[in-house]
This record gives sequence, structure tokens and C-alpha cells, in this order.
Amino acid sequence: MGNKFKEQAKPEEPKKAEKPIKENKVVRSVANVVSGSFLSKEVTIKNLPFIFFLSFLAIGYIANGYYADDQIRKVNKLSNEIKELRTQYIVVKDSLVIKSKQTEVAKALASKSSGIKESVVPPKKIIVKTVKPTSKKD
Repeated sequence: MGNKFKEQAKPEEPKKAEKPIKENKVVRSVANVVSGSFLSKEVTIKNLPFIFFLSFLAIGYIANGYYADDQIRKVNKLSNEIKELRTQYIVVKDSLVIKSKQTEVAKALASKSSGIKESVVPPKKIIVKTVKPTSKKD
């Protein structure tokens, strides 16, 4: 036997009690919500009216967003309709101005052969003088 170190028995370290692996707080919270066990806790029951209030506010906020989007769509639709009607008004007004010229009216009457002819005599102005009645004093 050669020179060998004598192996000494190492003193055994006291074993620590194995702690179960702690789950993350977020994981436990989500698990409580999903399983519904958080509803049975006293703290939750005390705060239930406040939770309902917050739920009501959240639903109202979402509904308000949808309502605002709907109103914006309506406003845009009406704005486009106003632009189209304004364009149509300008086109019709321009057409009316052209058709109401004296030469255009004369051409239209001549083409319809309705017997109406353009007057060649200029119009005369009629002036009426009004006489104030005299009041008779007795």
C-alpha cells in the first residue's frame, strides 16, 4: 500500500427542510381569479360594491368609445354629403344662369314653336302720381 490519504468522513450538514417552491405572486393571483376562490375571501366581499362600481365605469367607458366612433362616422358621412350637394347646387345654378339669358330663352321659344315670339318693342315705364287727399275742415 502506498501512501494514501485517509479519507475522512465529512460531517454531515444538517439537512434543511425542503421548502416547497414558492409560486410567483402573479401566478397565484391569476390562479385565484380563474378558479374563483378569490370571491369567497372576506376582503373581496367587503369591496364588492366598489368592484361593481369599477365594472360599471369600465363598461360605460367602452360604450362611450363606441358611441363616439359612431358619431364620428356619421359626421364624416354628412360632411361628404354636404360637399356633394354643394357641388350639385353650383352645377345647377350655373346651368340656370346660362338658360335664363335672353338669347337662350328666345332660342328655346323659337324651337318649341309655341307661338310666343320675342318682343322687339322695348318696354315702357309707367309712372303713377299719387295725389294726397285734402282734408276738409269745417
